[in-house]
This record gives sequence, structure tokens and C-alpha cells, in this order.
Amino acid sequence: MKFSFFKSSSLGGLLISLGITLSTIFIIAIVYFYIYLPAVTNHGESITVPELKGMNLEELETFLTQHDLRYTVNDSAYSSEYPPLAVLRQFPQAGSQVKINRVIYVSLNRITPPTLPIPDLVDRSLVNAEVVLKSIELKRGRIYYEPSPFRNLVKEMRYEGKKIEPGTRITKGAIIDLVVGDGNGLADFKIGNLLGDALETAKFKLMGWNLHLGTIQIPVGIDTTGMEPFVYKQYPLAGDSVRVGDPVDLWIGPKGFVEPEETEDEETDGEELEETNN
Repeated sequence: MKFSFFKSSSLGGLLISLGITLSTIFIIAIVYFYIYLPAVTNHGESITVPELKGMNLEELETFLTQHDLRYTVNDSAYSSEYPPLAVLRQFPQAGSQVKINRVIYVSLNRITPPTLPIPDLVDRSLVNAEVVLKSIELKRGRIYYEPSPFRNLVKEMRYEGKKIEPGTRITKGAIIDLVVGDGNGLADFKIGNLLGDALETAKFKLMGWNLHLGTIQIPVGIDTTGMEPFVYKQYPLAGDSVRVGDPVDLWIGPKGFVEPEETEDEETDGEELEETNN
């Protein structure tokens, strides 16, 4: 007796054929992904990535081959702490677990260091100058002290023993020496000229010379209200020897003001007065 259920042309036969096909595919998938593929790709087997930082390119390939790993260079940078073509960075990082024959991406140190313009550090504090140098990968070298009323204020920058101007291009990692003030200043120095300067400008100069403003005198009959006064006379005179902290007296008036000279009549009256007193 034959059952129509198993006939290939019937719906039942079609379902059975489909079921057998799906079962075959399912079994093949299990064998491929859980038996064949793990065997081929060393599933479950991993190794620890070694530390490569600082290693030279010449020894890198041999070292990684011994550890069943490969490498490729994907970047370059510069550090004065390592020799040229030494490994600066790696990925994956040292200590990571990877499969055998994994590619390690490395960044190498440049053969020629890049250059950069040196910033203007003059008139900055020593602490600030050191921070700026470190931020752009320059090194602070020796500190030279020179007489100055402002302690640790940068007066000059030097590179390889010579004065260097701001904006000069130097290699990254270069050593910069700094000349700074010792906070004492010169025992004696010659005062500069203040004649013709506006009063505020003269005050600023005195501050820079570490001198104090003494008395301010205005000529009789001159009103400086509402105008910018200018210095027409000073004491000590320009070129005189002074010390740090000395006071300086100023005479002020309108711009271009000239102190009037004594007339002959005034001199004669003075002489007669002197003779009378005698």
C-alpha cells in the first residue's frame, strides 16, 4: 500500500525535502564554525603582547617573529628621549591578549627632529618660561644670574652659548639657557633722560629703573588742570649716578614749556640786596 503523503508532488513530500535540506545546512554550519574554523584559526589560543617602546627597528622584526607576531609602521613622531627609528607607541598595548600572528601597529621616532620657532620669554618670570618651554618640548638648561632689581625675571635667552632672538627656528628637544635677574640690581647706575616725557611716561620709566618719584613741582602761574603735563626739568640730572630706590624730583608744565631765565634786572636787584645786607 502506497501513501500519497510521501509522494514528491504532494505537500508532505515537499516539507520533508525542505526539512532534510535545512537540517543538512544546520549540521554543516555547526561543523564549520565550531570544529573546522577554530582548528584553522587557533581558536582559544592567545599570547601576551610584549613591550616594544624604545626598541630599534632593526631588532623589532626578529623579536616579534620569535613571539609569533608581525608589525607594520603606521605613524612617526619625535622624542629627544629615544634614538632615531625607535618605537614610540604601539597598538595593541603591551600586556594585551591577542591571537597568534596578530599585526602590531607601531609609531617610530623620526630620524631628523622637527624645528619650531622659539617663543619670546623675555620679561617673563622664570616659572612661566619653564612651563612654556616644557609645553613645546624644549628643555630648560642653565640659569645665569645678572644684576637686576627684578628677581627671576628673564632678561635673555641663549642657545648653544649664544643669544637667540624670539622666532628663531630650532630643533625640538633643544636646550635653552636663560639669563635672569638676581633681585639686587646695580649698586650705582646712571639715570636716563626724562625731559620731554609725559608725566605718566616718566613714572613708568622710574618704575622700570626701580627709582621712586620724589616731589613734583609746577611753575608759578601755570595751571595744568585738564591738560597732560610734561617734564621740563629733573633732579638728579640725566647721566647722574643714582642707586636703586633713590627719589627723583620732577618739574612739570605744558608740552614744550621752557623754564624762564633770570633777567639782568633780577640779578642786579639780587646783588644790591646782598650789598645792603652786608
